Amino acid sequence: MSTAANTPAPAAGGRAGMKKELPEHFKAYKGVWVFIEVERGVVHPVSWELLGEGRKLADKLGVELAGAILGPKGEATNHAIAESFAYGADLVYLMEDELLADYRNEPFSKGLTDLVNTFKPEILLLGATTLGRDLAGSVATTLLTGLTADCTELAVDADKSLAATRPTFGGSLLCTIYTLNFRPQMATIRPRVMAMPKREEKPIGRVITHPLNMAEEDIVTKILSFVADREAGKVNLAYADIVVAGGLGMGAMENLQLVKNLAKALGAEYGCSRPLVQKGWMPAERQIGQTGKTIRPKLYIAAGISGAIQHRVGVEGADMIVAINTDKNAPIFDFAHVGVVTDAVRFLPALTEAFTRRLSPHNRDKLAG
Repeated sequence: MSTAANTPAPAAGGRAGMKKELPEHFKAYKGVWVFIEVERGVVHPVSWELLGEGRKLADKLGVELAGAILGPKGEATNHAIAESFAYGADLVYLMEDELLADYRNEPFSKGLTDLVNTFKPEILLLGATTLGRDLAGSVATTLLTGLTADCTELAVDADKSLAATRPTFGGSLLCTIYTLNFRPQMATIRPRVMAMPKREEKPIGRVITHPLNMAEEDIVTKILSFVADREAGKVNLAYADIVVAGGLGMGAMENLQLVKNLAKALGAEYGCSRPLVQKGWMPAERQIGQTGKTIRPKLYIAAGISGAIQHRVGVEGADMIVAINTDKNAPIFDFAHVGVVTDAVRFLPALTEAFTRRLSPHNRDKLAG
């Protein structure tokens, strides 16, 4: 399926027959930008994932890859600049101001919009995080351009237009969207959808600064205090090396303890498919899939999960997928690397016991010897 943002949808056959000369003023827009998300001194890893993907797009277009950083002067901002070059940026556009110390929509939207209007990138990518989604919508609206949200794939077509692919119709189809009549072309990408690029130590390159030109009295939102979420960081599904998840095939809420037991034996995180969250069997922060977390573990064990497209898009980046299901025709066996046709409720205890024996300190010492 293919359509175009801010333009009438094309006839069947996608963009066939739509090729045309780009407007003259589009030639002023050049370069691929990635918004480097820095919040309370920490860079969100999705920023580096997007630099890796942005590198491919920039090379295909024959343009430079830039990081856009907004924040206060200080060590955290300097670190973000240095790391941007280490992860592949050719240059950095920098806006430093104390008003950017904490995220507020107004100063960040004005700041990023001013940067875009001044330096004119043809593509602007942001992470589909809580912050990134809020900022991207405001900036796209202000710039009167198209925005494709929660993309799972990015490419450049023969006309050098950004082809942004995302799930649609509840995840049952993938839709490729083009912003043909406006610039920049904007997209948000969920964490862990794109691979983390290799970090290479490099000297700091070109840094182009631009003022915010805003005063505190211009901002309606005020920061009165900051209360840290005590649960933040406790669930690390997106960046776990091993994940064990359960689905409706586990049969009952109490059987999910079997999933947790196996995860504990492996030193892994545990999660679930969407129906279990809907039933109240697991909290939303444990959900894996299109409307939950996207994961890229080295090992993913799916117990009693059918593997509908909504779940597939959240796990297909795993290095190894082991599926356990009683239904040999379950969709998950179409993309799993290893399939076990059996009852997960009976199989998981045996698997947990085997891993516990194998990974016990005594056996590790014997294997090491």
